[in-house]
Amino acid sequence: MASAPEPEDGRELYALLHLSPDASDEEIRRAYRQYAQIYHPDKYQDPQMKEVATENFQRIRDAYEILSDENKRQIYDIYGMEGLNSGLELGPKLSKPEEIKEQLERLRRHKEEEKLFAHARPNGSIVANFSVPQYLDGDGIMKGMGMSSEVELPLSKQNTLVVGGNLVVNGSAGTGAASTVLRHQLSSVSSIDFMATAGLRSLIGMQTSRQISPHCTATSGLAVSLRDGSINLSNAWTRQLSENAVGNIQLVLGDDSSISVGWQKKDEKSTATAEVKFGTNFFGASANYIHRFSSKSHARVAGRVGSTNLDFEIGGGRRISEFSTVRMMYNIGIQGVSWRFELHRAGQKLIIPVLLSTDLNALFVTSAFAIPSTLYFLLQTYVVKPYHLKREKQKTLEKMEGLSTQLTEARKAAKKAQKLLEPVSNRKKNRQLENNGLVITKAMYGNRKIIKESAEFDEINDDVDSQVFDVTIPLNFLVTEAGQLKLHEGIKKSGIMGFYDPCPGDPKLLLVEYTFHGRKYKVMVDDYEALLIPQDIHQF
Repeated sequence: MASAPEPEDGRELYALLHLSPDASDEEIRRAYRQYAQIYHPDKYQDPQMKEVATENFQRIRDAYEILSDENKRQIYDIYGMEGLNSGLELGPKLSKPEEIKEQLERLRRHKEEEKLFAHARPNGSIVANFSVPQYLDGDGIMKGMGMSSEVELPLSKQNTLVVGGNLVVNGSAGTGAASTVLRHQLSSVSSIDFMATAGLRSLIGMQTSRQISPHCTATSGLAVSLRDGSINLSNAWTRQLSENAVGNIQLVLGDDSSISVGWQKKDEKSTATAEVKFGTNFFGASANYIHRFSSKSHARVAGRVGSTNLDFEIGGGRRISEFSTVRMMYNIGIQGVSWRFELHRAGQKLIIPVLLSTDLNALFVTSAFAIPSTLYFLLQTYVVKPYHLKREKQKTLEKMEGLSTQLTEARKAAKKAQKLLEPVSNRKKNRQLENNGLVITKAMYGNRKIIKESAEFDEINDDVDSQVFDVTIPLNFLVTEAGQLKLHEGIKKSGIMGFYDPCPGDPKLLLVEYTFHGRKYKVMVDDYEALLIPQDIHQF
């Protein structure tokens, strides 16, 4: 069973009510009453103060409702707010943490399965063949067209149904087929497929796959033609040759008997594949190499040679959005010279091959490659690249402005929360002064480096002032009648009422200067570190 994930909110609800994660029900009620007395909206007549109180009272009440409910608190302790917001609920009362985790894991997996089964996964392609020589001969530019589509439908966690079909039209002739595959996952290392195809080549068959070692997978298949009863057998072996390389061998016995050997190597920057195939009446070899210049653009070189083809192609592609990629390829071979345009979006493809000429004229071959390549690089250099740089700069500025706005609003909210705490905080401070007890004279929370420098030089520059925040008021409010202040370990301090995070993502410190029995003290603690004052070791 997978271990439970750690909550990502730093146990903010415990910080908000100033509680230990081990707090008892009585401690939770007492903390709620303490803050409710401060932030109850009925205590304030001023509209602005009432609005601030209402907002903070709602936060306190929500925290109390979760932590005072045994089941909700158990979910929050294990999964944080994510577990509560995802709709996880515990049924019968469970006493052991292991039972709770197991129940939550089961519920989480159920939610994930529901999400998975709610959506089918379609993919398909459209191929439109154009021919310039045919058009010049007066026969029309469209040479042929093909379409294929496939939908993968999860029936259960172990069973998947794949339904597909294709249609090909070439001139005045056409053909089509429909297929169905039922895939059953036998175990984590093996599966079996049952398939049926109706059309020009109607057949039924089955295929099994099993991982026979950590680096090797074997696949065996059997297909029977419904037209003439012929049988095809296939066996394939795939082996992980290295961390980035895979090799495979496939043997097919039947009407189209063949043997093929393939290899693929893929890393972050490039992908290379090669295959050699021999049959009873044909042979062929192919290779291609893809180099990724960045996450958005790549180049491709490929070649094929065999008894029925001989060609070479070169081109590249670019990702134009999160789900879309465009490609253009230049091809020269025994068929002639052609371009191929491709649009890939999610699982869908639009492919447009354009035959330019069947004559391999040297000037035409060179021009067909040079002209679009030159136009692409000019467009990329003077239009696309400046546009993307401008967009990236704009996005960065918008992100920075958005973060700045969020931090400004969070800072204002923390100051408003402090304003309501201030009267009670000052009363507690004055009582401690009268008794010569614990008084927080200065408390700063924020960027680690800046806090350390401020502790050393006793000042903060104006240009970095936004990365630290004065929290003297909320800490004086948290001082007990007995003259003690305790911040719990493992609780992110930005969640404490009257605090906020002035520098998200950066390491933070809390600096506290205080007096006790007429002596001065100073201490610094990390964001999740416990703090207990007064202590003699803090004296300076």
